[in-house]
Amino acid sequence: MNQPVHITFRDIPPSEFIEARIREKASKLEQFYDHIMSLKVVVESPHQHKKKGNLFHICIDLSVPEGELVVNRKNTKHHAHENIYVAIRDAFDAARRQLQEYARKRRGKVKTHQAPLHGMVTEIISGEDYGRIETQDGHEVYFHRNSIIGENYDALEIGDAVRFSEEMGNDGPQASTVHMIGKHHIVDRIH
Repeated sequence: MNQPVHITFRDIPPSEFIEARIREKASKLEQFYDHIMSLKVVVESPHQHKKKGNLFHICIDLSVPEGELVVNRKNTKHHAHENIYVAIRDAFDAARRQLQEYARKRRGKVKTHQAPLHGMVTEIISGEDYGRIETQDGHEVYFHRNSIIGENYDALEIGDAVRFSEEMGNDGPQASTVHMIGKHHIVDRIH
């Protein structure tokens, strides 16, 4: 890691082995985002139980260009954290996930959910249990009676406005789910 790692021990004596593990985990964070400005790690064992093992918790504070990412692994019920190396692993795994999400947002690769498509029923083949929807951009999409959600296929009429999810079928585009919006709504077409 280009920047120094600041390690603080609370209620636990410092250990070269623990520091080495923390520095090893810290150096791997740069694989996921190489503009980390500083990294502070606090290792502590706040509870001194006489009958049960002590639980360790790790706090990681990463400074990045537009803010801070903080991992505060204070899970007092997670008995795997009686092992300090497990607590360190879990904290750095959480830091890695936060750093990956931060890097995705910085690159503009955040997952977005596509809004459902809108269209109008243009054909119903009742004996065959399928029909067609004309989309806002003018192409036709096949749908089957089993694609209708929350409505009865037999209640559909030509001109009904619908929203749907499209996928590629064996014979071209098809609607995997179809929801009725209402009767005879005007659907704007893109020319």
